[in-house]
Amino acid sequence: MLETPTKTKSKITDKFMSFVDGAFVDVTGAQSEDNINPADGSSIGKTYLMTKEQAEAAIQSAVEAFEGWRATPAPKRAKIFAQFQRILEERKQELAEALTAEEGKRLPEALGEVQKAINIVEFMVGEGRRFGGRTIPSEMENTLAYTVRQPLGVVGLITPWNFPVAIPVWKIVPALIAGNTAIFKPASNTTKTACMLVEMMHDAGLPPGVLQLTIGKGSTVGDLIVNHPKIAALSFTGSNQVGQRLYSDGAKRGIKVQCEMGGKNPIVVLDDADVDLAVEATAQGAFGSTGQRCTATSRAIVTQGVADEFVRKLVERAKKIKMGDGMDSQTDMGPIVDEWQMNSVAEGVDKAKSDSACGELLLGGSRASEAPLDKGFFFPPTIFDKVNPDSFLAQEELFGPVLAVIRVKDFEEAIEAANNVAYGLSSSVYTNDSNLVFRFLDRIETGITHVNSPTMGGEAQLPFGGIKATGVGAREMGTEGVEFFTELKTVYIDYTGQKREGNIY
Repeated sequence: MLETPTKTKSKITDKFMSFVDGAFVDVTGAQSEDNINPADGSSIGKTYLMTKEQAEAAIQSAVEAFEGWRATPAPKRAKIFAQFQRILEERKQELAEALTAEEGKRLPEALGEVQKAINIVEFMVGEGRRFGGRTIPSEMENTLAYTVRQPLGVVGLITPWNFPVAIPVWKIVPALIAGNTAIFKPASNTTKTACMLVEMMHDAGLPPGVLQLTIGKGSTVGDLIVNHPKIAALSFTGSNQVGQRLYSDGAKRGIKVQCEMGGKNPIVVLDDADVDLAVEATAQGAFGSTGQRCTATSRAIVTQGVADEFVRKLVERAKKIKMGDGMDSQTDMGPIVDEWQMNSVAEGVDKAKSDSACGELLLGGSRASEAPLDKGFFFPPTIFDKVNPDSFLAQEELFGPVLAVIRVKDFEEAIEAANNVAYGLSSSVYTNDSNLVFRFLDRIETGITHVNSPTMGGEAQLPFGGIKATGVGAREMGTEGVEFFTELKTVYIDYTGQKREGNIY
């Protein structure tokens, strides 16, 4: 019977450090950097970076823990995560507040992210009970043929800052339920939530060494994980530049690699659409979470019959968005995660403003400079109209609250523009014509698509991932999320008790 978690708070305060072999590491003399609240530039604590030697020790500890963990029956492994789910529910508010403080998203968005993590754990716990293969009829008499799924070994999990709770959970939980041990490297600007997650998993009963939290620079800790001979698989979410290099390095070693990278997600609004619904969906997709979602709407492709009305209403809607601290209940949009990312968005917008192919700037376009927003990393909702579908702004991901409106003649031009990018993560179409819906679903080149719904979002029981330059390797979440972290073994059992006269192959 599962224990009921006591209503205790996290012991994580203002020191964020790696966790190896069941304990947080000694940080005496360690290099550190401030963990910055993007809403006001204040420090919420110190992040301590581990050395390459410490990361090597963490990997070795995971190697040593593997045999004992894989021998633990999958339902028992899952039972630990059922307890983790209960603790996560108990500390939901506390974790969400920490998330808002270091990543910047509004508290309701942070609470939604934690709830998504809870849903993922709930689903994956069930996968622990279902963990296995298939029984398949053999062509040979008196022969039993079946498959089993087995863990890979030590896996490397590298996660981004934009969903610092949900993405680690959807990698860590299936990897460990499948019987692997794991090296978890979070983004360096969301280390508090990483520490809290690992703390909760160990409070739930996870044995020492099964999950190692390695906080450090990509050039030291990250490169070690990617190229270490004891790492049997890699799962990465982040930029295309890093992901492509990681995939190449993994391929050279012949290991399984899973990368979820960039997106340039379109919402297609056709002449018969409910324009008000499409406007609201576009505002949610483009400016929710400050545009810092993998599935954020960065292109609105609108047919000419409704384009003027759509743009007018969208600008009116975006003007009402109030920027501010994510802890303020009156805030509609929080800050960008850090100064570097804010400057990156600003540089992209400046480039678009100077390029006639990027159309006309209708709203936003520069960093918020008024008090108190000037203390944080705020960039307002930004809308460009009449953008050329081949332009920089229509092709490259800025990862901020920036939307390119592309006007097209009809459905055929819309689908052509939607597919005219290197990426293929998410998409959406707004129409009341069922024939056009199915034509869109057949032809759109994305791994996820929505009908009369925003581009963002995904559910725990369904696979998540993209095609083209967005993703390589297996999907995440759903049953597929567990399968990536396993290898398949096919078994034949001859129970004739006699010499086999001949095999078919």
